[in-house]
Amino acid sequence: MIVMGFEGSANKLGIGIVTDDGTILANPRHTYITPPGQGFLPKDTAKHHQQHVLDLVEEALKIAKLQPSQIDAIAYTKGPGMGAPLRSAAVVARTLAQLWNIPIQAVNHCVGHIEMGRVVTGADDPVVLYVSGGNTQVISYSLNRYRIFGETIDIAVGNCLDRFARVVNLSNDPSPGYNIEQYAKRGKQFIELPYTVKGMDVSFSGILSSIEQIAQDKLAKGECTVEDLCYSLQETIFAMLVETTERAMAHCGQKEVLIVGGVGCNVRLQEMMAQMVAERGGKLFATDDRYCIDNGAMIAWAGLLMLKHGDPKGTPLDDCWCTQRYRTDEVEVTWRK
Repeated sequence: MIVMGFEGSANKLGIGIVTDDGTILANPRHTYITPPGQGFLPKDTAKHHQQHVLDLVEEALKIAKLQPSQIDAIAYTKGPGMGAPLRSAAVVARTLAQLWNIPIQAVNHCVGHIEMGRVVTGADDPVVLYVSGGNTQVISYSLNRYRIFGETIDIAVGNCLDRFARVVNLSNDPSPGYNIEQYAKRGKQFIELPYTVKGMDVSFSGILSSIEQIAQDKLAKGECTVEDLCYSLQETIFAMLVETTERAMAHCGQKEVLIVGGVGCNVRLQEMMAQMVAERGGKLFATDDRYCIDNGAMIAWAGLLMLKHGDPKGTPLDDCWCTQRYRTDEVEVTWRK
């Protein structure tokens, strides 16, 4: 079976093609990048997706050396995500499924990240830390569901990083989080910030408010540098994530941790997590930006699993809609024991 996946839930538009043995035949992506100090609006992001989606479909087919007649099914991101960008990708997916007369499968974005991480790294039954611009969750599989053991109670960790990058006017190219990571490597002074862990949950809005005020006060006086602030922010929020992940490991009795989502590319987060996991006699699994960041292959692979272990006819066309709210634990995981 060969499946083409459409991902467009945020500012990354990706088209992926995968086979049923987990081989990724193509995975091109195009990112909507705004000027420094600005975020991306849904309507502008949707226009970006509409302008590039057909070119990416052609590029993916060319890379995979396939014809449309060789695609067995289409998968698309149903949610969660930004409404207008989600719809822009879904409309094309629905149209091609009808033109090519093949099944279409709606996929949960979060589950796509998890399954991509598992197939790429070989992780078997890990505690999953899912960290991105829109989501922060500590997850473990149990009884045909990906159970959420802890999550953010306000904004996602990636959103916190992105908004701080705007405050200090860092570039959005290739991403705000990547540029914060580079600046943090040159930080020398640790500035104490609120550390907010509530049981298994975390909160980032107070940290953001605090560092915004510190940046306004101390940068002007020359009492710290942007590099110091980036370093302090990373160390604080990543320590919170490591703590909640360790607690989930202890509760579930698991020895593996898998980091997925765009923030999972961060090498410092991987280093901190690896140290904790090693102390517990476990193993860390993580991927690079090809698979951590939103991409079409993750949606194609999750869709393929759902088709193989569920209804081979896929999702009925009337049910092929999008939603901004679609929790990880709403999906029945039929492909795992």
